[in-house]
Amino acid sequence: MAKRTWLEVALNGPWGRERQPGIPVRVEDIVEQGVACAREGAAIVHVHAYDEASGRQRDDADIYARIIEGIRAQVDCIVYPTIPFGGEHTPHSRFSAVEGLARRGLLECAVVDPGSVNIDGFVYLNPDEHIRHGLELAAHYRFTPGYAIYEPGFLRLGARLAREAAAPLPIYRFMFSQGFEFGFPPAEYALEAYLRLLADAAPGSPWMIAGLAVDVLPLAGTAAARDGHVRVGLEDAPFGSPLSNLQWVQAAGREIRAAGSELASAAEVRRALSSN
Repeated sequence: MAKRTWLEVALNGPWGRERQPGIPVRVEDIVEQGVACAREGAAIVHVHAYDEASGRQRDDADIYARIIEGIRAQVDCIVYPTIPFGGEHTPHSRFSAVEGLARRGLLECAVVDPGSVNIDGFVYLNPDEHIRHGLELAAHYRFTPGYAIYEPGFLRLGARLAREAAAPLPIYRFMFSQGFEFGFPPAEYALEAYLRLLADAAPGSPWMIAGLAVDVLPLAGTAAARDGHVRVGLEDAPFGSPLSNLQWVQAAGREIRAAGSELASAAEVRRALSSN
């Protein structure tokens, strides 16, 4: 039986069209691209909601609900939101949209990033009380925390905090970059370092390759061959990407199949997560 690799698409991110002109902003465009990518094999769809008038991120449970329900009405896939990237927030305000979606029964996964990092001169700040609150919500509502691992310390801290919170086992997304100087570039030695650390800190946890301003396709086959998973899309792609979200998904699918794996369905991803 062929291996099963989870393929995720991150449709837009916080960038705005100044940096990534091809991202979808309107709800109907996000839904349309999410559906197209899911039909091409993406079992997981990650979205940022926008204020359509300004073209800026707006983390509102009602907007996210329209996106999630719009995609799920047409295809079976796991759709999950982000959290505010910056600004003045309490733990409760930071995760208000997440909690609102969880209360409606719409949330299967959510971002809970276990650390802070400097990205292009901006400090992506995740204080300890924010991380703990996100994990408490995950434990209470039984959704899967998604960890973006920008630096090795994120992995070590995240593993400990997840155990303390008795939260579901997180998905560890190793965040590589070519356009920014955080963490590692998308190289096999870097993936090996993360996998050795994961084996020590959180053995058996699901993991995938991802990143910002990066092309992870050269690592996609290696990840699939080593029982990992793959995220692509215009949130992660080099800025000004000539490829669409659908084309990134198609290219990743080819790399995964060339490595002898098949794309997992959303149902298969759910079963794997529920067994952890």
